[in-house]
Amino acid sequence: MRLDPVRRRLAIVLALLVATTGLALTGPTAASAAPSPLAAPGDSGDDGEGGSKTLVEQLEAASKGFVEAKETLESSKKRQQQLATKLKELETQLAPKQAALDEIVRQSYQSGRLGPMAAILTADSSGSMIDRAQTLSTIGVKQDRAVRDLKDSKTQQEQAKLAIDAEIRKQEAQVGVMAKRKTQAENALKAANAASAAAGSSSSSDDETGGGSSSSSAVSGAAPRNSDGSLPSESCSVNDPTTSGCITPRTLNAMKEAQKDGFTHFVACFRTQNSGEHPKGRACDFAADKNGFGGVATGSSKTYGTNLANYFINNSSRLGVLYVIWFRRIWLPSSGWKAYSGGNGDPSSDHTNHVHLSMR
Repeated sequence: MRLDPVRRRLAIVLALLVATTGLALTGPTAASAAPSPLAAPGDSGDDGEGGSKTLVEQLEAASKGFVEAKETLESSKKRQQQLATKLKELETQLAPKQAALDEIVRQSYQSGRLGPMAAILTADSSGSMIDRAQTLSTIGVKQDRAVRDLKDSKTQQEQAKLAIDAEIRKQEAQVGVMAKRKTQAENALKAANAASAAAGSSSSSDDETGGGSSSSSAVSGAAPRNSDGSLPSESCSVNDPTTSGCITPRTLNAMKEAQKDGFTHFVACFRTQNSGEHPKGRACDFAADKNGFGGVATGSSKTYGTNLANYFINNSSRLGVLYVIWFRRIWLPSSGWKAYSGGNGDPSSDHTNHVHLSMR
């Protein structure tokens, strides 16, 4: 069938539109196809912690070093208090012991100033001689004991003073370590954030609250510690209930404590990646949405994430927290909240759809 001139021109125009714009007159277009699901943490090309391997390693070393130095400092202060109490007790005992020794010396002088043999020989009877011998023996024993007691107390006093001085030096050293680790973490973040800014990535300022000022005041159960108060070394030795991998007992405890206190949204812990705590079983990602990792958290989901982040911060010492990441910001034990950029611009690598928890 031949087309009239009008229809022929219309057909030519439509053909040109199809050729130049890719417009299809039949079938679904790419724009109308179902959107691909959002990437979960670690699936968007980064390591799931929104930073380079170097940055993550620097933050891990700095935070761990800071917390360990802080705990050593606190332990040293307690030891110093114990030593100070002991020193005070010793000083209280010294005066009576010195007075007792002085009295024994006085008695010894009065009873035996002519010497033991002379005192016995000048006795007017055998009974008196025996009495004097016993008296001299008793005084001698008491004097020896008093001298030893006084000497021991003075030695303990000197040792306590030296131990206090040693604890003070230890505290000064730990304060220096803490300052060094704080600088290490902040310098690493500054370098990473500067690189992200140069690349045009978005970031948060240090003053932002990461989603509100609300927080959880719940007090978690404490992670098991050694007799000296330190945290035991742990490996990826228990089954991860959120994946088919493993986590440390301390990480499992933190997750269970959070769930016990009402934070029951979706969680994923173990993950194979190039760096960070996930492959060591020392990290979990807590979704802001109830059933999984969604888009940028808003409303109640964002409030949930903020409350959860604050819960881990408030219980960081009890649980053994290394650091927390939420909404393009990171909480460090040395510095508090700091800007944290370097993700790929998606909710998972920017940590705007989940709270990242790293454990010691």
